[in-house]
Amino acid sequence: MRPRPVSNGMNIISHKYIFLSFSGLLVAASLIAFGLWGLKPGIDFTGGSLLEVEFKDARPDFSSLAKTLESELGSVLIQPVGDKGLLLRFKHIDEDLHQRVLGVLGAGSGEQGPSLVEKRFDTIGPTIGQELKRRSLIALAIASLGIIIYLAWAFRNVSRPVSSWKYGLIAVVVAFLHDVLIPTGIFSALGHYKNIEVDTLFITALLTILGFSVHDTIVVFDRIRENLRKLQVPESFDVTVNRSVNETLVRSINTSFTVLLVLCVIFFLGGETTRYFSLALIFGIVFGTYSSIFIASPLLVIWNNLTQKS
Repeated sequence: MRPRPVSNGMNIISHKYIFLSFSGLLVAASLIAFGLWGLKPGIDFTGGSLLEVEFKDARPDFSSLAKTLESELGSVLIQPVGDKGLLLRFKHIDEDLHQRVLGVLGAGSGEQGPSLVEKRFDTIGPTIGQELKRRSLIALAIASLGIIIYLAWAFRNVSRPVSSWKYGLIAVVVAFLHDVLIPTGIFSALGHYKNIEVDTLFITALLTILGFSVHDTIVVFDRIRENLRKLQVPESFDVTVNRSVNETLVRSINTSFTVLLVLCVIFFLGGETTRYFSLALIFGIVFGTYSSIFIASPLLVIWNNLTQKS
């Protein structure tokens, strides 16, 4: 059977199963990565201390420094930052031990060791870490529920051929199962192979991705709503949807491109604190733009077609 003709522009709806298959592979790979390795939690969720220092002279040898610190701290993870910096992760410590660690590293004393500048020190107890994890999951759940309710209300006057609540449900499901899950899977792999940890900034990035993705999808859905209202000559729902996607295509791409420019600058020129936050957002914006154009609207058409057949 030949596909029904669609309006001018990209023939997105007629090729919906190709786009959905590609996304399905990405989602499956992300689920496998998350199932095998999970996320590597940072000190925000597990408790512990993080110390970032930058040496004014040459950076000391890693192995000898680790052996010296282990007598005070036990297990210590040391990572280089830039040309002269170090990032140290270890157990939760008090202020007295914090100062002793700086003394071991040679803070402010060229005679005892290379002088350095303390750039960051964070310490969180394990109880607070568990509370932050719980609140992060609650925040994701509340945000999703709020989006569904809002979209059901915003599209309340559009009941045919698709009920208003379906717009909200598709927007959130696509945002979660595609735009949030894929970056999560990528960070699972990065945590396994590169020891990259996730913290509260990563949860902030996921919430931002969720909001951006839903916003981008709403732009397309709102154009579908407008075209359904203005429809003078009867046409099939997939034609209306395809025309609406093409009418918002340039806007979606341009908006995402400008955001990506800023995020790339932050990633390459920003500090270590925001590097992986911006990386998560970069992945989320890319896949969120893709899903708004090639996933959300085709799913709306598929759901409508299944409803009509049943």
